[in-house]
Amino acid sequence: MAAPATVALAVKAAITAATDKRTRNAVCILVAALVTPLILIIVMIVSLLSAAADHNNTAIDLCFNGGAISSQAPADYAAHIRDMRGSFSELDAAITDISAELEDGSLDSIRIKAIFYALLFGAENLRMDNSGYQAFVKCFVGYETRTRTVDHGDGTTSEETRTVAVPIKSLPEIYDNLENTLGRTITLEDQANAAEIYYRILYGGSVPTYGKAFDQWANGLPLSDAPFVGADGFCSPLGENWRGVVTSEFGYRTDPFTGESRGHTGLDLGAPSGTPIRAALDGTVQFVRYTNTGYGYHLAIDHGGGFVTLYGHCSKILIAEGQTVKAGDIIAQVGSTGRSTGPHLHFEVRINGEMKNPRSYLP
Repeated sequence: MAAPATVALAVKAAITAATDKRTRNAVCILVAALVTPLILIIVMIVSLLSAAADHNNTAIDLCFNGGAISSQAPADYAAHIRDMRGSFSELDAAITDISAELEDGSLDSIRIKAIFYALLFGAENLRMDNSGYQAFVKCFVGYETRTRTVDHGDGTTSEETRTVAVPIKSLPEIYDNLENTLGRTITLEDQANAAEIYYRILYGGSVPTYGKAFDQWANGLPLSDAPFVGADGFCSPLGENWRGVVTSEFGYRTDPFTGESRGHTGLDLGAPSGTPIRAALDGTVQFVRYTNTGYGYHLAIDHGGGFVTLYGHCSKILIAEGQTVKAGDIIAQVGSTGRSTGPHLHFEVRINGEMKNPRSYLP
């Protein structure tokens, strides 16, 4: 054990150092020297990501909406845009030809071109011959056997069976067709990117990721015609012990970022990153989005009758838009993406666009 005199000298030296202005200044300068490069690196990365996002959005707008390509644009970048514009013209021609064969309904040309762009922008095999564009568009067409009654005009009738072409409504089926036609795997990220491009063109700009603007956008999306079968069998996204992991309630709270009182549209459930998230009820995935703001990586499931659940701040999403799921299916993993202070699931219940307290439905 140290002698009392030694301890006293050590304490005195510590106090002297702490009260010495020059020492404090030296420490501050040292800390600043160590931290400043890190801050500059972070700022540079954020700036580069922002510039890349702007660059990508400009390319999308130029390909879909036309306009002059900047003379300052890199040659390969300008060439990719011109190639995509040429491909879009060929796709439009193929859509017109194949639409003439449809029995009813119509092809969504924006959806077709958004997926084409997401999968092939910048690819070496972007430009195809006519049969290639025709094959791509045919991935969006299915065939049904239908029966009709034929009147022969002599008082007799007969049943006629025929095969007709109709637009495919199921995105998973479309992507299966595209994988077979293109001979490549189409990832969930590819599909989410195509959806983001589709919404950008359809709504004339970037889709909101949070707040009232997001709610207006989400509430304007088409819903399933299927009736809501009821909340019986409602499954907790994080298991039966969800009550013990609630970190923020539905309703007004102090915003963790601004310190202001504001409405919280869901229930926050804390869990380690990577924890499986399960679908609350049977339904169809309404949308999947990958963003760095707002809800972060998030998805919504349409359960019919205007009943929708939303799952936010995921680290990984394991399903695709248009996919059907059952209550209890693993659909994503907990994370902290977007406007988040730590790993958790932000869980919402929306009925005909109105936010409801998830506690009223969780088992």
